[in-house]
Amino acid sequence: QVQLVESGGGLVQAGGSLRLSCAASGSIFSKNIMGWFRQAPGKQRELVASITTDSSTNYADSVKGRFTISRGDAKNTVYLQMNSLKPEDTAVYYCSAGSRLWIYWGQGTQVTVSS
Repeated sequence: QVQLVESGGGLVQAGGSLRLSCAASGSIFSKNIMGWFRQAPGKQRELVASITTDSSTNYADSVKGRFTISRGDAKNTVYLQMNSLKPEDTAVYYCSAGSRLWIYWGQGTQVTVSS
């Protein structure tokens, strides 16, 4: 049973913007921290941003001031607004959810930023 579904990836020029969405089942969304990870070719998966059930946020230093994570409670959806994109942001982006551990994962969506 698919529980996290990402959308919104694509190809964009450097300096552009994209918004990723992650639709979650209600029970997962309401009880867990939601996060966005990314993995570039040959690199480890890294946490980009996370948001708690009371909307406290945390960001990787590399995206602070450019990316914004938010929760759409009415739609059980978490968003990642990505502005001022750079070629080094190119990666597969994954939505995840968990409490102490990141338990639930989406299938990933590709983001490619051209220079």
